[in-house]
Amino acid sequence: MFLFPAPVSTRRNPSLLDQFFSDRIDVAADAARVPAMDVAETDTGYELAFEVPGVTRDRLKLSVQGRRVLLETTAPEAPAEGAPRLLYRERAVAQYARTVVLPAEVDTASAAARFDNGVLTVTLAKKVPTGATQISIG
Repeated sequence: MFLFPAPVSTRRNPSLLDQFFSDRIDVAADAARVPAMDVAETDTGYELAFEVPGVTRDRLKLSVQGRRVLLETTAPEAPAEGAPRLLYRERAVAQYARTVVLPAEVDTASAAARFDNGVLTVTLAKKVPTGATQISIG
């Protein structure tokens, strides 16, 4: 015997509002989600924290180009042969994607990232601007 969740209503004739919230809304499993994020600025750089729960370190892809920071997750591997046949699923493997444009360019050579408990923290140093060059007038 299999148990599948069903909407429960204590009313004999549920209202339209009850019907609206009791129906399960299916979101495409392959649609990318936007992770929650914090951005902090110091005098020397930026610190970005992305929440990506349920994602392993090897599925994260982070790239920095100029002022743009792009976080993506790669697709999960296919289930192994001999794995049990799935009958019902409410939990989907999440894929995330987010692009952030920072106020100033960053130095990618000094970038650092750490991943702990579903939170990716990225530390980026601001690029030191090159000063103006004086030209002598002859």
